[in-house]
Order: sequence, then structure tokens, then C-alpha cells
Amino acid sequence: MTKNENQIIELAIRILESNLRVKGDAYTDPERTKNLLRLKLELMEHEVFIVVFLDTRHRLIETREMFRGTLDGAFVHPREVVKAALGTNAAAVIFAHNHPSGTSTPSEADRRLTNRLREALALVDIRTLDHIVIGHGEITSFSEFGWL
Repeated sequence: MTKNENQIIELAIRILESNLRVKGDAYTDPERTKNLLRLKLELMEHEVFIVVFLDTRHRLIETREMFRGTLDGAFVHPREVVKAALGTNAAAVIFAHNHPSGTSTPSEADRRLTNRLREALALVDIRTLDHIVIGHGEITSFSEFGWL
């Protein structure tokens, strides 16, 4: 893509995000959540791990890019996720990351990480609602597969 095309895409994403994500909106609709995260992650050329922090009614507090990686992985630190969740006073979280390879099939490492994060957050009474993996035109939701 040319520099101009990238700028147009970035502008379009910002406009769409502003319509999809309003602080205080409830994220109880899985499709709406997937659309927001897909906008942020699908075109990334490196792996990015995002956490959506929610209040007790699953209203948006903040969406934060927590970790950036390489083409095939990002190192996620559970301690930093717990610290950020406590700092935002979140009652629940949704995790998301992309697979630049294009497939949204979670790896065994993705599943282990999700369980570690869920267990760490549960110690401080923060619920993990979902982990969404974004591929190219594909989205996998851990909660829809009953993995959470």
C-alpha cells in the first residue's frame, strides 16, 4: 500500500471507531465488540495485544494496546495486565489480539495465556469475558467456543 492509502485507511478507522466506541457504552453485544476490535487489529502487520476494560455493567472504561510483538508473536506480561485493570478500576475485561498470518485459530499458547490471565485477574475479582483473535476476514471468540 502507498503512504496515501495507509493515511486514508487510518482516517477511516478513526471515524468508524468514533461511531463504534463511546466511553460508557455497554459491550454486551459480541458482534459489536468484534467489529470494534477488528477495526483496530485486522490490518496490523505485527501482533498486537489489546485489553478492553469494562465496569460492572460492562460499559467501556478504556481500550488499551498493552503489548506489541513481531510477525508471529507478542510477549504478554500478566502482571502488567492486572496492574492496568486495577488502575482503571475495571470489573471485567475482554482480551484481543491479531494473527498477521491471517488465520484466527488460537494457538495452544494463546489458550494457556488466556487461562493465566483469567486466573490472575480472578484473584482480584476481575472477570474475563472473552478473548477474541482476529485474522484476515476471520474472528474467533473464546467465549463462543466455551473456552472461558
